[in-house]
Amino acid sequence: MIQHVVYFQLKAGVDTAIMEELVRTSRSLLLKIPEVLGVRSGRNIDPDSQWQFYFAIEVDSLEKLKITQDDPFHLKLMEKYMKLHTSNSFTLDFELDPSKDLKYS
Repeated sequence: MIQHVVYFQLKAGVDTAIMEELVRTSRSLLLKIPEVLGVRSGRNIDPDSQWQFYFAIEVDSLEKLKITQDDPFHLKLMEKYMKLHTSNSFTLDFELDPSKDLKYS
């Protein structure tokens, strides 16, 4: 299983209402993707952190992660919400079952 985690820096002027919209919208759109097994999203409790928002998804394999990233719901989230309200991001992908050989998953 793979966990795909993306951290975002918010643009100046993003208020609490927009942050809550990002949390809700990321969950609702990503959960519509059939390959996504679970979604987490939230805001950083440290107001001074440069990475104020994140979302994470779980999928069965690297192949399904690629399918997820090309899905229209994911593309809508990135184009309509993340590009509008964020200035930078970074991504980490984690293997949740280290005993499993990923090339076969």
